[in-house]
Amino acid sequence: MNTGCKITKTRANDRYVMNATDRPMQPVSVPAGWSPDSWRVHPATQQPQYPDAAALAAVQAELGVLPPLVTSWEILALKKQIAEAQEGKRFLLQGGDCAESFSDCESGLISNRLKVLLQMSLVLLHGLRLPVVRVGRFAGQYAKPRSTDTETRGEVTLPSYRGDFINQPDFSVEARTADPRRMVKGHARSAMTMNFVRALIDGGFADLHHPEYWDLGWVRHSPLSEEYHRMVAAVADAVRFMETISGESLHNLNRADFYTSHEALLLPYEEALTRQVPRQWGWFNLSTHFPWIGMRTAALDGAHVEYFRGLRNPVAVKIGPSVNVDQLLRLADVLNPDNEPGRLSFIQRMGAGKVEEKLPALVQAVQREGKRVLWICDPMHGNTESTSNGFKTRRFENIQAELDRSFDIHAGLGSRLGGVHLELTGENVTECLGGARELTETDLERAYRSTVDPRLNYEQSLEIAMLIVRKQSGLARPRQA
Repeated sequence: MNTGCKITKTRANDRYVMNATDRPMQPVSVPAGWSPDSWRVHPATQQPQYPDAAALAAVQAELGVLPPLVTSWEILALKKQIAEAQEGKRFLLQGGDCAESFSDCESGLISNRLKVLLQMSLVLLHGLRLPVVRVGRFAGQYAKPRSTDTETRGEVTLPSYRGDFINQPDFSVEARTADPRRMVKGHARSAMTMNFVRALIDGGFADLHHPEYWDLGWVRHSPLSEEYHRMVAAVADAVRFMETISGESLHNLNRADFYTSHEALLLPYEEALTRQVPRQWGWFNLSTHFPWIGMRTAALDGAHVEYFRGLRNPVAVKIGPSVNVDQLLRLADVLNPDNEPGRLSFIQRMGAGKVEEKLPALVQAVQREGKRVLWICDPMHGNTESTSNGFKTRRFENIQAELDRSFDIHAGLGSRLGGVHLELTGENVTECLGGARELTETDLERAYRSTVDPRLNYEQSLEIAMLIVRKQSGLARPRQA
């Protein structure tokens, strides 16, 4: 894959220059005093306690020689696309499971997840008239932060379940003990997922000539089906028209780029997959294209920020309502000191009730300081609640409200919301309330399958895409006097 960039090193100082064909040359600093394991001298939160240090070291050594999951040229291609999204030339769609499980590494679940992301990207492409950057929360989303280190049931206290990378959800000493061998198993599951996704994409699964192949069973019955099928027909007509004009098939519509992302939470795993590659300078995290730092691990002096500052990947940070202007700008300085295009994204997750109070000052500070940032809205995590019957859920109306208010805030300040980050599934689950079918608390009991956080089902996910298009279309219209 040709990224259109050439990297050269000057002799005047220890700096590198990125010569991009479509933007001015940008200096890129080599991080001082950084190495893949320099995070170890910083406070490391949300890390499991492994009982056998020698076993952990052996697993890291094994991971260090296994084949990487992604390539440096894919990473640099994504960085270029994110830079274009920062300039308003693309829109980023990031979505997938809250936490993958080893048992869900199954072809039907993976293809359905891919289908719903393709459906959403088709809606966004048709409505926004912009190329869509497709990023899946998969092939590595096996670790999750927890609010407490332990869980107590009755008189028994055990370590919290931290995702399949680390331990198991069963409430027993054996299941909850952190096992480093699970990282090797997670790497294998990630590789199988990536292999299947790549095979589907390369085999024409994402062919715009046949978007009807992406349909899931709900399309025949959903209140949204008629509108969705109109979009599918419009895209198919446009493709046929362009091919008639050109006199030949548009082969670049046969496939779509897909990138992976996960929260780079488990630092021993991320360190083991961080490597240098031939004919490129610097270090790449080759476990994923687009790692992010969660809100709980974004301390400026913490291990995660230290680890991230040395990577050449595009990176993101979750930004919650507790983050102030000074913290935000210092994070930008540490993670992107040269203001490199495509390097840094902020994933805002304020909650519908706090976004109007907390977000404007942050956006204004980024604008004032001239920071190159892609703003992405995560309307899920700030809107989590518990129901009277004991389910952890999110209300569709709050998810929509945070998205709507975020678009309005950015537009009103002359900024741009360039992406959305969603926890979703291609399955017919009932985990989030509301949506086109108006799911109620009683419905949650029918098909609640998540072991961690509630996800949008396929229908609610597509509805979000349609609402984004309607919102953007409204913002694009001239305001009446």
